[in-house]
Amino acid sequence: MSAFTQHATDLQYRLALFGAPPAFAERLHVGRPNIGNRARLMERFDDLLDRRWLTNDGPYVLELERRIAALLGVRNVVAMCNATVALEIAIRALGLTGEVIVPSFTFVATAHALQWQQITPVFCDVDRHTHNIDPARVEELVTPRTTGIIGVHLWGRPADAAALGEIAARRRLRLMFDAAHAFGCSAGGRMIGALGDAEVFSFHATKFLNSGEGGAVTTNDDELAQRMRLMRNFGFAGYDEVVYVGTNGKMNELSAAMGLTSLEAMDAFIAVNRANHAAYAAALDGIPGLTLLRYDDRERSNFQYVVVDVEEAEAGLSRDELQQVLQAEQVMARRYFHPGVHRMEPYRSYFPQAGRVLPETERLTRRVLTLPTGTAVDAEIIGRVCDIIRLAVQHAPQVRERLRATAPASA
Repeated sequence: MSAFTQHATDLQYRLALFGAPPAFAERLHVGRPNIGNRARLMERFDDLLDRRWLTNDGPYVLELERRIAALLGVRNVVAMCNATVALEIAIRALGLTGEVIVPSFTFVATAHALQWQQITPVFCDVDRHTHNIDPARVEELVTPRTTGIIGVHLWGRPADAAALGEIAARRRLRLMFDAAHAFGCSAGGRMIGALGDAEVFSFHATKFLNSGEGGAVTTNDDELAQRMRLMRNFGFAGYDEVVYVGTNGKMNELSAAMGLTSLEAMDAFIAVNRANHAAYAAALDGIPGLTLLRYDDRERSNFQYVVVDVEEAEAGLSRDELQQVLQAEQVMARRYFHPGVHRMEPYRSYFPQAGRVLPETERLTRRVLTLPTGTAVDAEIIGRVCDIIRLAVQHAPQVRERLRATAPASA
């Protein structure tokens, strides 16, 4: 028996890809919801049901807005039904038209919120190290049709607000931030929330702090906040007085109750994420070709994402091959943000050559893998996940051959 065959035989008992049982009986998801104090949540549900006040600026929504404003040190918080609608309303309230510069290395909603309103997203490349929009590239994309810039605080690490703000001020553009990843994070020692004209947070179930579904816009611009409040409620200024065009973007009381319960558990959630990130750092140490994205110790972070950069030449496996190994074990690692918004529709058809000017984005979409964290995992689970990764890399030739042998025949 050759050494190659012996390795393959050993792997039958160690990796699901070769026929062993999956390492986990249930799927480990990236972003499985964190749940706070259930008893307190049920108390809130009972209270709002007893009062039968389920929506329309109820007391829980107003309390959530006040508590977020105090935490972030910002004058206005406008709670919304979700972050996508929050983006759309903020974009419209800011008067954006024509073209707006955005990164392609982001969740598709960042661009969709513009395209939905017939505003053209102009895709900008990102910095290789920060993964955030590159201000040097932004300047090159400004045209007479440009009205704004949307930065994204990817992974909760702040975009370069100072550089983007200087460009926006000089070119007379509006500046806002998609802060979906960045609740509880800081920039320059101050909580993210008051950068640019407005910032948009997500409280989706997959975020470390969630309201089931929900989002919010934060701003120190009182006029802008008032416009957004009108716009999220059909333009109603009074009981039967409509003074502005609007839509239904309101957060309901059940979501606000969940949001408040999550907010009360926020420090505990972050402590778990921080410990998980440290456990991954220790367990992944020394595996060739894998680099764990780090967070700046000088800033506050929610440690919401465990992001690994996979260098195929060193690991012997591509990011996609490693993902297949993990998924066979019920570890649902994700390829954020593959393949890049510019390669999704309708943008792929509108801008077929966009990839030529997005080399760093193209590079990252082939390398980045996110791993499960949050309160649904612990150090033991993390150790098992990393053992799978280490074993796969150690036996990369056999793993690659097995993947090729079991790949479905192309049509």
